[in-house]
Amino acid sequence: MVWNGTLGTLEIVFILLFGLLYIAYIVRAVNAARALQSSYRRVFYKVVLRTLYFSLFIVALMGPSFGHSQKEIKSVGKDIFICVDLSQSMNAFDIQPSRLEKIKFELNEIVQAFSSDRIGLIMFSNEAYVQCPLTYDKSALGLFIETLNTSLVPNTGTDFGPPLGMALEKITDEENTVSRQKSKIIILISDGEDFGENTESIAKKVEDEGIKLFTLGIGTSRGSKIMTRNGFKKDNQGQEVISKLNATSLKKLAKSTNGIYFEINDKQNDVKKLINTIGDIEGELRDAKQVDVSANKYFYFLALAIVLLLFDVLVRTKTMTI
Repeated sequence: MVWNGTLGTLEIVFILLFGLLYIAYIVRAVNAARALQSSYRRVFYKVVLRTLYFSLFIVALMGPSFGHSQKEIKSVGKDIFICVDLSQSMNAFDIQPSRLEKIKFELNEIVQAFSSDRIGLIMFSNEAYVQCPLTYDKSALGLFIETLNTSLVPNTGTDFGPPLGMALEKITDEENTVSRQKSKIIILISDGEDFGENTESIAKKVEDEGIKLFTLGIGTSRGSKIMTRNGFKKDNQGQEVISKLNATSLKKLAKSTNGIYFEINDKQNDVKKLINTIGDIEGELRDAKQVDVSANKYFYFLALAIVLLLFDVLVRTKTMTI
């Protein structure tokens, strides 16, 4: 027999109170019976009956489990690679406190929403780097997200091809693949136009592999200046650069792969829609195994205790006879 609970302080206090009160009751009943020169044997019948159903209540409270049965435990999940644009325009502050800081906050929300899935992180501008491979360790992933900044990658333009190609390679890698049929998802986050030449061909491969691709644009149509270490970014003519959200490339990419485009601007935040959309995708079976489980049979003891309690209440007998 296995017990789901143990005798705690509360249960021990009840047992001690029950014992002390009934010892006092027995002593008083015996003394009264002797004074009246009557039999007091029925006192002990009552005590035995009440001790029995009190004990059954305690046993039921502890959750006795016995008998064995087989239960199938299934592990179901998805693999999600998130590609984050770290070009200098992500320092624009038309989305407060900045586009990148807002994305970092929302990434933590996404990670928490898919705590049972594997998530990886890729950072990019015109080149791409794996910041964190696919992992179940959400604490480590959170640390990687916090370290994201625009100085981690070269800033010579934005190219969607390298991050998509890297995500495609990693997410279909046999060493990372748990099941050939499992759900795979790529999220690409950016604020700018794609200047790459190979994006269309790589997007075609993503679609052919049956991988879900979602794009998330961040910024506003009015835009803002770009903060750098030396002040605001300027162009070759010495004019301060105004960075605006260019959603055209992101929408085109999503459409070409039968994906969906989402956006964060000053009036809307589609992150919850993105989370719900991914949540509606059925995760694939990773593993299934049979485990031995024992069933909690507390109700047998509880039912018997209630029957004895009702018998004690409904059937009245004299505890002393003359």
